[in-house]
Amino acid sequence: MPARVYYNGAQPFICFHIVTHLIIHRNSYTTRGEVEVITSVHADGAGAALRAGTAVATGTAVIQAKRGIGDVVWHLPFVRAIASVSAGNQVTFLAPPTSRAKDLLAAESSVLETIYFEHAGSEFKRGINLIRLARLLRQNRFQTVWILDRTVRPAIAATLAGVPERIGLGLGRQSLFITNSGIDRSHFHDHPIDWLRALMAEMNVPLPSTEPALKVPSETITAIGERFDVCLRPWIVLGIGALHAEREWPHEYWVEFLTELRPHSSGTFFFIGGSDYTARAQSVIAQSKLSGAINACNLSLVEAIALLHHADLFVGTDSGPMNLAVAVGTPSFALFGVNPVLSYSKFIHPLTPPGGPTPGGMQRISPAYVFERVQPYLARLNSRQ
Repeated sequence: MPARVYYNGAQPFICFHIVTHLIIHRNSYTTRGEVEVITSVHADGAGAALRAGTAVATGTAVIQAKRGIGDVVWHLPFVRAIASVSAGNQVTFLAPPTSRAKDLLAAESSVLETIYFEHAGSEFKRGINLIRLARLLRQNRFQTVWILDRTVRPAIAATLAGVPERIGLGLGRQSLFITNSGIDRSHFHDHPIDWLRALMAEMNVPLPSTEPALKVPSETITAIGERFDVCLRPWIVLGIGALHAEREWPHEYWVEFLTELRPHSSGTFFFIGGSDYTARAQSVIAQSKLSGAINACNLSLVEAIALLHHADLFVGTDSGPMNLAVAVGTPSFALFGVNPVLSYSKFIHPLTPPGGPTPGGMQRISPAYVFERVQPYLARLNSRQ
């Protein structure tokens, strides 16, 4: 039993007793069927075993607790590295459903199975989610769990589940529940990517590259290529949205930038970002009088990735679409107004405000500056058409 369990919410007494109940009775959790687990299996043999009612597990689980699509992308090289030193060269990947990890990793050979788990919510809800995660881990009989974040709750869940080897960063309270020594505390304020670089080094896990090189189903790539085959090159994809409002570029800045950029290319402009941005994209197109523009916000996630695979250039915010563009090797001019610049890929061309990213920084990235950075690259693309 762990030495301490921390809850800071309004109902710590209730949460403590729920967790205590799980610890006392955890040996009774032995079958997969006790809870409903939503899974995506990436191997025919494993799928047959699941249909037959047999528990399927790789022996190694990787837990990624961040919510975003882009988070899955930049974690992927680390997942592959862990898989390379795991039995069968595969792992089971656990992430929140908002990450869309099942769709993103459907063609990823290093991931046998993707399992969604809930991580966010009120303190009481988080306590319940911790219990559910512990049961899930125990039912899959994992021998090793890697926790790719400094959050403490997955480490507590793995301890409650009786997972023998629990590998984590060990920054803060997480160190009480992991079995490795963790990374040096001097990394505490580093970017999470640098945490994971340090963890791979500490665990002697080879990390050949931090490029995601996301695998995309070939049939989808072909279908999207055929669908837009008549569109003039170069293809410029624009990502106007972001998971957090403070990372969005002002609407009027997009209009000004594209009004200036349009005369410098005879290619096609595509807008992506999901259905929530359909109306906004249409408004930007109308106000900037952007001829040769396609509002592609209605594409599915995998279709949007395939479009990015075909694209010659991406311009957008620090967001999921930007990470996806980078993941398929598309040069990406990305606006980092608030968060530190991501450094995991050579395809990221950062655009930052004067003085660097700070709160309110997106308003300080001017359309003129973005045009100045993008136009020379676009001119080179035009010359090759």
